[in-house]
Amino acid sequence: MKTKKKATKAKKLAKPKQTQVRSKAARAHIAEGTPLFALAGRPTKAQFVKVYGPQGPKMTWAQRAEAGVDAKHFQEAPGEVLKVNETEEALGHKNG
Repeated sequence: MKTKKKATKAKKLAKPKQTQVRSKAARAHIAEGTPLFALAGRPTKAQFVKVYGPQGPKMTWAQRAEAGVDAKHFQEAPGEVLKVNETEEALGHKNG
């Protein structure tokens, strides 16, 4: 029985853990975007889509700022977008 346990333990130890290796440029981009993500209130993908449209989650913070809502003002934007959509629905306008 001891040999069977040792063999099983050896198999478990034989598999090295895979780690993701990122380039220096990728790490720099992540380091740049992380504080902006926190400043924006750690939004979900659904919130990005609501404010910026379907490409929102794929955009950089610079692209999002060009679209009209930067990280600092992100939490104010979903309410405004929602109010605009409700007003249009109340008036009978179709969105899109």
